[in-house]
Amino acid sequence: MEIFLDILRTTFPAILLLILAYLMLTTFIENDERRRQSEIRKASQTQALPVRMQAYERLTLFLERISPNSIFVRVPANQLSVKEYLTLMQLTIRNEYEYNLSQQIYISTEAWQMVTTAKNATVSILNQQASTLDPTLPGVELAKRVLEYELGVDSMPTTTALNFLRNEAYMEF
Repeated sequence: MEIFLDILRTTFPAILLLILAYLMLTTFIENDERRRQSEIRKASQTQALPVRMQAYERLTLFLERISPNSIFVRVPANQLSVKEYLTLMQLTIRNEYEYNLSQQIYISTEAWQMVTTAKNATVSILNQQASTLDPTLPGVELAKRVLEYELGVDSMPTTTALNFLRNEAYMEF
């Protein structure tokens, strides 16, 4: 019995030290792994932020370019009829949208939905206002009608989407 107690007295502290060392090492390794993951995440965010901001800039520019008061200045009606001018406006908006399609991977789903909704609503406004006019009238009449409509509403869809993008981009900082 005495031998057993002597063995127990010598091995018990060693086993306790081994268990304690194991627990301390596993805790240290887990903390180190968490720290590394945090550093990797931080580095990734640091690299991704400029790309995300560039996406917000490009989409802001897109929304500005398709807003009626901007698009009518950039794409003059010249001698086009309402029907031809409407087709040209739709094509211009579609091309601008397709050019910026890749930006959706850098922004939130909600922001992209706002951009898409603004584009669709702008095309819808153009279509609505064109439907109230004789298709053979000069295209300038469509521009006038849409700008009058714009004056009569509180906020155009492009403005709403721009405000959403600004707020979301501000939250990125």
